[in-house]
Amino acid sequence: MFDFLDGYDVLGAFWKTIQLTFFSAVGSLIWGTLLAAMRVSPVPLMRGFGTVYVNVVRNIPLSVIIVFTSLGLADVFSVTMGAGGDVATLAFRLSVLGLTAYTSAFVCEAVRSGINTVHLGQAEAARAIGLNFFQVLTLIVLPQAFRAVIGPLANVLIALTKNTTVAAAIGVAEAAYLMKEMIENEAQTVLIGLVFAFGFVVLTLPMGLFLNWLGKHLAVKR
Repeated sequence: MFDFLDGYDVLGAFWKTIQLTFFSAVGSLIWGTLLAAMRVSPVPLMRGFGTVYVNVVRNIPLSVIIVFTSLGLADVFSVTMGAGGDVATLAFRLSVLGLTAYTSAFVCEAVRSGINTVHLGQAEAARAIGLNFFQVLTLIVLPQAFRAVIGPLANVLIALTKNTTVAAAIGVAEAAYLMKEMIENEAQTVLIGLVFAFGFVVLTLPMGLFLNWLGKHLAVKR
């Protein structure tokens, strides 16, 4: 029944999807946390930048952002991101950049909601003993905020995993790219769709269950 899979590197395509997800998740967590810190910063300029960035990026389709990284950054501005002449590596890194830029806006809002769950009195007490804003944020607020939003961040990570399929638009050989190629070459359209749907379920379902369990286990008792 599945003889049509012969000659296609399905596992390699999903491995590329996992790599896209991992690097984009790390970048999104770092940049999204910085954006969240900006949004609660006492500096108006930083608050303004964080607010504008989140509201603008969230309302731009991901496909537009991914295509812009290729046609805009690579073709117009000749951004190479250290890939040299390797087109496949450049496409991969540009996809990570686009996915990070987009997903970090959602990470920011999740982290900011966690920051809002931390009682204001804790921050005031920390400032009263001489801690500055950065110390209050990193030592008192963020550790509790992350424990409160593991569940929402899990949803963002699952959405990111599925969003990696957009990278096929600029030639990244991940799962959706291979699925398109197989549909064009084979007659088993339904079975191909089921194979790739099952692959994404295998990637996202255990991850979601584990992170939701972790969120309940590490939840801050109030």
